[in-house]
Amino acid sequence: MKIKIYRTINLPVVLHGCETWSLTLREEHRLRVFEKRVLRGIFGPERDEVTGEWRKLHNEELNDLYCSPIVVRVNKPRRIRWAGNVACMGEKRYIQYFGGET
Repeated sequence: MKIKIYRTINLPVVLHGCETWSLTLREEHRLRVFEKRVLRGIFGPERDEVTGEWRKLHNEELNDLYCSPIVVRVNKPRRIRWAGNVACMGEKRYIQYFGGET
């Protein structure tokens, strides 16, 4: 249930307008850190079978539990789709929007 809430509420809020972003390495890192932090909160710690102590899940373990694409990888297809939509608009829409001759 927590994963459904994350996908339907948190991700759309975080990725709002991502089609127009030009992500730098720093911003990509921040998005990955955010995603891992949320996933660690959802899946919680794991008890070590040998020592019996609680430990944080490693990134590989989180990737195995959460089978959806990483938040940074979601951005590229959205940018390509947005660029296609802008290319199909044509010049007439640009002139109408910004004023000038029609």
